[in-house]
Amino acid sequence: MQKSNIEIEFRSRFGVKKYKALKRFLSVNAKDLGEDDKDVYFFLFPDKLLKVVNNISKKTAKIVLKLTKIGKGSDFEEIEVPISQGDFEKTSKIFTALHLCDNMHSFQRRHNYLYKGVEIALKWSELWGYHLELEIVVDNKNKKQSAEKKISSVAEELGVKIMTERELREFTKKKEKEYKNNKQLSIG
Repeated sequence: MQKSNIEIEFRSRFGVKKYKALKRFLSVNAKDLGEDDKDVYFFLFPDKLLKVVNNISKKTAKIVLKLTKIGKGSDFEEIEVPISQGDFEKTSKIFTALHLCDNMHSFQRRHNYLYKGVEIALKWSELWGYHLELEIVVDNKNKKQSAEKKISSVAEELGVKIMTERELREFTKKKEKEYKNNKQLSIG
């Protein structure tokens, strides 16, 4: 039986000044896991998120299905299927052409760190601005509470405010609407 891959994940948004301070702090105090820039197509289902990811920095690509949508809890079980980096555009076109749901396309500039057992992705994207993800991967939901405590402790030490589920739902809904409106304006 395949082991579960459950991400316990939280997000925080902030300005460029905090981004630079976090980058300096993490560069000195955390294990540097390297650049992790990504070109991503997001397919937005009511209760799930499908992504086609071109990991530019690592020269890999994959299809990822998150079985929970952002703003519906901190635990995200994922199913990943590696694809050839050369098939990234064709795979994205297939899912887009199916018209199963709304979709978004975004480039993410990101750098990953490991700090006190928490993976941190310090990021910038046009949709989210400056932000970070704090994450611990567990193999069953019984480990969720201790992972959440560890992430909260690290967030507090870094001086970042974790977004609540409500804030995440409202923010993602707003960004999805803006993206859809901008996309329609550029077509018309």
